[in-house]
Amino acid sequence: MESDNECEFDSTWENDYDNKTPRKKVFKRMSRRNIHAAKDMQDFRHSILDLDYDPGQGRFYNLEFYHGRIKSSPDDVHIDEFHKKWLFPIQERGVNWNAQVLTKMEIKLFRDDEAAKMKLVKSYKLMLDFYGIRLVNEKTGEVKRTDNWKERFSNLNRYSHNNLRITRILKCLGTLGLQHYQAPLVKFFLHETLVEGNLQNVKQSVLDYFMFAVLDKSERRELVRYAFYNFKPREQFVWGPKKFLIHLPQSRFQHEQNEQPARAPSSWGRTGHTSKGKTVKLWGFSSSHRSRR
Repeated sequence: MESDNECEFDSTWENDYDNKTPRKKVFKRMSRRNIHAAKDMQDFRHSILDLDYDPGQGRFYNLEFYHGRIKSSPDDVHIDEFHKKWLFPIQERGVNWNAQVLTKMEIKLFRDDEAAKMKLVKSYKLMLDFYGIRLVNEKTGEVKRTDNWKERFSNLNRYSHNNLRITRILKCLGTLGLQHYQAPLVKFFLHETLVEGNLQNVKQSVLDYFMFAVLDKSERRELVRYAFYNFKPREQFVWGPKKFLIHLPQSRFQHEQNEQPARAPSSWGRTGHTSKGKTVKLWGFSSSHRSRR
């Protein structure tokens, strides 16, 4: 565990990466920041920076799977028959050692393959539905609850392995060219856990892992700021430096939420709806990307 102001594995509040060796920080007691999670998510963000280096190309198993040319292993399942581990490939080994990790060349090819990405979006919708969530807008990534969300949330809250799956999904979306889906989904979970008080067994993973899977630094900052303003007790918030968070003005989204007479809706993206049905712009995402993740 490491103090919120001294996490060497979180570059969210730093300037662009300048190839300097990270300064060793001082460990402090009484902090709940999961340093293992912070390092894992920084390793993920850095893993997709240099896609030109790939020591071994071999076959592009994941791309072939998404095109329906091969089946998953060991289950021998076709993509249209749905298989979680092969549906969301990343560059890390998972529980299924027969699933193939993504190669860097495969990532580049996948990002330019609209047919493969369409199937990945279909997979994403299927998993969201399993969790009681639906994708409202494919362009913005806006999501909201399904009609049977209470039943699905109960399942999601009961089984902790779902937290690992969602982290994997977020990593996969960011890696394979669907980065714009990351922040709206994380914002949804932040709202459900911190504002609505749901999914309390998911909350720690939302703060430790989900937030820091978001590749765009400006979006990640907005998410941390939103979490900071809604976390209670605020003095125990350890996922961002208070020297920045306390003195920064509330984001435009936060002001709009405070002006609403009722709770903010469980629907996140570029637009949302107030309790009166009025459409408002919730939060603007920047399309620029920083070199330091």
